[in-house]
Amino acid sequence: MSEKMKLKIYHNPRCSKSRETLALLTQRGETPQIIEYLKHTPTEAEIGEIAKMLGLSSLREMMRTGESIYKELNLKDVTDENKLISAMVESPKLIERPIVIKDGKAKIGRPPENVLSLF
Repeated sequence: MSEKMKLKIYHNPRCSKSRETLALLTQRGETPQIIEYLKHTPTEAEIGEIAKMLGLSSLREMMRTGESIYKELNLKDVTDENKLISAMVESPKLIERPIVIKDGKAKIGRPPENVLSLF
């Protein structure tokens, strides 16, 4: 992929919000690089970069805290951000979706209209 392609969506095709966000982008005439993160899990470094682009105070803000694996791993008690990143790499279902990245900035598409602020 060339660096010219600056629009990406971390997408789960089974998720309605992810599908709605992708549809919103394509209706705008955008052609994002689609990364099905459950098949192509981001690395720890990539998750760290995405978190920076999102401007989060905690990685927990990009985690699906309602997932059963979150509870099974007792992640609510984890304060080490590196352990939260490792958990997302090991169990990508924990990553909130969709995440859209454009020009070094990112937004979580919940609701899908959130991503419009990137344009």
